[in-house]
Amino acid sequence: MKILNVYSSKTGNTRKIAEAIFDILPEPKEMFSVEDAPSPDLYDFIAVGFWVNRGMADEKAKEYMKRIKGKKVGIFATLGAYPNSAHARDVLNWAGEILKGNDVLGEFICQGRIDPDILDKMPKDGVHTMTPERRVMIEEAKKHPNETDCLYAQGAFREMLKGLD
Repeated sequence: MKILNVYSSKTGNTRKIAEAIFDILPEPKEMFSVEDAPSPDLYDFIAVGFWVNRGMADEKAKEYMKRIKGKKVGIFATLGAYPNSAHARDVLNWAGEILKGNDVLGEFICQGRIDPDILDKMPKDGVHTMTPERRVMIEEAKKHPNETDCLYAQGAFREMLKGLD
């Protein structure tokens, strides 16, 4: 069983989770950023990770995910919102739709610090209005991913690996 761990990361959040997951994957395994990733056709199991941008995977990860066909897949992601939020659930559901036709064995999502450039570009009204609650969430996101997040990601992927037997 040949394993690929492929990720997209803007601030290093998703790369940190990818590295933690990679540590527990069995050989033979390879890890690449999405920009350098080989064809998914060469692998039996693919751990695919992305950072959330506007409610879905960033564009590079989204395009790579569309290329994955008929594989066993594990999803991981980082986002500024809380991982138990409706927004996070929507993101994972969306990723599952993109990966339809594959055997998605599981998923993991955690909070990650938000790129300051993205915060500066957010509209100041509507869905992204800065509220006291949003400020608290942004401050909390700055603490992630942390060691606990990495351990939870490893646990999630250990469970997925049971589905490879």
